[in-house]
Amino acid sequence: QVQLVESGGGSVQAGGSLRLSCAVSTYTYSTDRLTWFRKAPGKEREGIGTIHINTGTTYYADSVKGRFTISQLNAKNTVYLQMASLEPEDTAMYYCAAGFLGGFWWFASAYQYWGQGTQVTVSS
Repeated sequence: QVQLVESGGGSVQAGGSLRLSCAVSTYTYSTDRLTWFRKAPGKEREGIGTIHINTGTTYYADSVKGRFTISQLNAKNTVYLQMASLEPEDTAMYYCAAGFLGGFWWFASAYQYWGQGTQVTVSS
């Protein structure tokens, strides 16, 4: 069974940084893409960035472009989300997703596998 496990969430002041990790197990996903989503209370789940595992190509939502960076460590089947210049508006539960079925990468319905999420809270 495919497992995705996020870690690294926490509380930080505005302007600070955090690095989230997504560890993928029991899954050969070299041709897949892994995408980070976030869900804030009262808001829709938002796709914020994605990486194609084979090529390393990344794309970001406008809301995080220039502040967030996705990278990967293939040897450990781990993808990272480096977050900088955090704002209170970044407060949300953050999820990683894999098993891309096609279509637009920012659509939550396009993914088969999800992690349990890790909370990020940014205070002003």
